[in-house]
Amino acid sequence: MPSFDIVSEFDRHEASNAVDQANREIQTRFDFKGVTASFELSGETVALEAEVDFQLKQMLDVLRNKLIGRGIDARCMDIQEPVLSGVRARQEVKLKQGLDAKEAKDVVKRIKDSKLKVQAQIQGEKVRVTGKKRDDLQAVMALLRGEGGPDLPLQFDNFRD
Repeated sequence: MPSFDIVSEFDRHEASNAVDQANREIQTRFDFKGVTASFELSGETVALEAEVDFQLKQMLDVLRNKLIGRGIDARCMDIQEPVLSGVRARQEVKLKQGLDAKEAKDVVKRIKDSKLKVQAQIQGEKVRVTGKKRDDLQAVMALLRGEGGPDLPLQFDNFRD
């Protein structure tokens, strides 16, 4: 029976490359001349540090553009509130990976509401979709990618015919 998995992942190596590129761009930009601003990736969290809150917003745009340029969906960014302390401003951006239970249930509900002849089941941090026809599985992919789909960075892996 044809099947595929719905996952929400990003490539850690590409995220590291995006952070390195963002650091290089900040060092060469004219509006950051003489300013100590940096990005630091630790695990699945990117720490932004600058002198004022306004610079953090510019740095977020740079980071978002670099992530998109490296093929990482910007919807995986979970932006935390900035912390202002004296002469420093800090902000964390968590890169979400995996579907939590609530998101997985929402994906399964959308698939079942579509009345397509497929079965969807939650398996840990992914959702496995099986059906008799390959066309039904492709219709599920189109449904989740379209405007009626969830606002999540979804990828479709392990397609078996």
